[in-house]
Amino acid sequence: MRLRSKVLPAICCLILWSLAGGIPAAHAAAPEDAYDVVWETPSKDSSGSMPLGNGDIGINAWVEASGDLIFYVSKTDAWDENGRLCKVGRVRVKFDPPLPVTRDFRQELKLRDGVIEITGQGARLSLWVDANQPVVRLETQFAAPVRCRATVELWRLRERPFGGDDDSHSGGGLAASAFKPTVLPDVVVASEKPRVVWYHRDTRSVYGLGLQVQHLEALKDRFADPLLNFTFGASLSGAGFVRDGAQAIKSAAPSKQHALWVTVLAAQTETPEAWLAQLDRLEKKPAPSRRAHETWWREFWQRSWVLIDGAPEAKTVARGYILQRFMNACSGRGGSPIKFNGSIFTVEDQPGASPETPQGDPDWRRWGGNYWFQNTRLAYWPMLAAGDFDMMDAWFRMYRDALPLSRARIQTYYGFADAAQFPETMYWWGLPNNSDYGWNNQAPEPANSYIARYWNGGLELVAVMLDRYDFTQDRPFAKETLVPLADPLINFLNQYWSKRDANGKIRFDPAQSLETWHAAVNPLPEIAGLRFLLPRLLALPAGVTTADQRARWQKMLDELPPVPVAEVNGVELLRPAESYSRKSNSENPELYAVFPYRLYGVGRPELAMARDTYARRANRHNKGWCQDSIQAACLGLGEEAARLVAARAAQINPANRFPAMWGPNFDWIPDQDHGNNILTTLQYMLLQSEGKKIYLLPAWPKDWNVDFKLHAPLKTTIEGVYRDGKIAELNVTPPERKADIVVLESQ
Repeated sequence: MRLRSKVLPAICCLILWSLAGGIPAAHAAAPEDAYDVVWETPSKDSSGSMPLGNGDIGINAWVEASGDLIFYVSKTDAWDENGRLCKVGRVRVKFDPPLPVTRDFRQELKLRDGVIEITGQGARLSLWVDANQPVVRLETQFAAPVRCRATVELWRLRERPFGGDDDSHSGGGLAASAFKPTVLPDVVVASEKPRVVWYHRDTRSVYGLGLQVQHLEALKDRFADPLLNFTFGASLSGAGFVRDGAQAIKSAAPSKQHALWVTVLAAQTETPEAWLAQLDRLEKKPAPSRRAHETWWREFWQRSWVLIDGAPEAKTVARGYILQRFMNACSGRGGSPIKFNGSIFTVEDQPGASPETPQGDPDWRRWGGNYWFQNTRLAYWPMLAAGDFDMMDAWFRMYRDALPLSRARIQTYYGFADAAQFPETMYWWGLPNNSDYGWNNQAPEPANSYIARYWNGGLELVAVMLDRYDFTQDRPFAKETLVPLADPLINFLNQYWSKRDANGKIRFDPAQSLETWHAAVNPLPEIAGLRFLLPRLLALPAGVTTADQRARWQKMLDELPPVPVAEVNGVELLRPAESYSRKSNSENPELYAVFPYRLYGVGRPELAMARDTYARRANRHNKGWCQDSIQAACLGLGEEAARLVAARAAQINPANRFPAMWGPNFDWIPDQDHGNNILTTLQYMLLQSEGKKIYLLPAWPKDWNVDFKLHAPLKTTIEGVYRDGKIAELNVTPPERKADIVVLESQ
């Protein structure tokens, strides 16, 4: 039963909506309804779009002053021949007479139901992305019969050279290479059926270039090209619609009701015909009910919540939390992980500009198509406490699938046995970004000094997986995903840094400390990471690990040097490394011992030293990927964490109408790092754990009231209401875990 705080906004209305094929039904309002996004005027262009998705398929939808409904269609794994994550296409829906927008217009994102509803002067449009099928659905109801026409609009119209503007990170070098890549055009399929079918097929691939540039040609026959013949596209159909030219369908007659749907498919097939056959089979599947779609969303909102009141900034913070978690749900269950730099909701920066420039191309995103671990991870940490474990699968699966190629790459470069390493900027199949590796590089490490030995991502990946196991107690996950990834990633570090000092301790040299200190000896992130992980790996059930693995892990743990600490102006502080130089970025590596590797913090030793380190940190940022607010929460600094997270939630992007189109900050719009740091900060402000202990309200300000439900280790959920500086209600499942709760007051 969801707990309610009496001070939270009361919503007394009943919400009506039309079930597919059914009659209107009334339902009591829920707290998330207060954060529905409502616009009472049309939008001028895509900057006024509303995002929506089913975890894999996404749309950006808006209504223009003409009455046209327009929406982009996207998919989490719509990868083109150059390794870019692209849009699938755009659909424009016209009505005759036009959809009225001058009086009583309303476009509303209904979070509880996962639906965009558009109304005005007797018209009602419902647009959603089916939670149970890869289909975008539109249903309309008008007071009088209208005609409807839907057109597929494409911008990849011709084959053209791939230029530096096509990928802000690697485009220049890629375009200058002997490979001479091109952007291939989309194909519109000629058909007698009353539908429009289009697709983009990768008849060439950048994959082989990566093997060539990175001296891995010998692996070509061992691993299949992941891009060649990969095809993404869709079909547009409607009930009672007929063809109207190559890229449009129209209603056969005026009607008060219309129904349209877009079926989306991405698959690697030997021929286009095989892809079309798969699409045909998808289209013929019986459509689940609208109620089934709404049920998924309602169950999602019941997994967890954080609703804040009691201070002027509380509504803004709560809105940021709810809308970012919604964005994760829209893109977190797909064929590929969430892209940090825009997810699947990029739109052109300057509508009307040429689609062959960054200003007009909805496929364009700053930092390109690669996954950057330091950024991508931030979308996945908050899924633990939110209970959104299913949304983590695509991220873990990407690394699990890339593991064989990674092992072969490390064997080729170093001759290491049973070792793997994933680069910081990685094509989704596991190779480093070509530009970062270096077009004329002869060394195994990337030529880009920012990430040459930036291998900490592998350790943090293991940290997230260990937390996933702690929360769920899922032994098959531990045995089939966690340990198979953790063991070779740790083996690589152990073999690369094989030197021991006079005390028999590992000497991490040559090394770097994140992207900030490009030369370091014994960097804190690696040492803290291994000290945080190895005891937890050793504590896994014996049936999950082997005796050989446990022996190697224990030996490495015994040989680790201490976490770097030094006296600075009379104060003991954590340090980025034992020695460090060549500063080139603005991270605080010393605070990695607080988060993500929770060696210091609430309920742990030497909290004062860690707080002193935070207070004297060199780099202070509160946007994008910067994690000051998370670290403040982990240290129990409630007022500081509240100040930072409130300021972050208030940083609404003025160029876009939807409040959670964060950014661009360091990356691109919507900036997933920025929004997800709000989630993680609030969760650590409310709950932290150490072993079996659960620390409640370790960094929560006294003037913020909150109604929450969060997940904790050992399959535990905690529902609580904190009001006027006191815990008003508390419900722990299973009940015996209540004995493990320690209530703390933040500082």
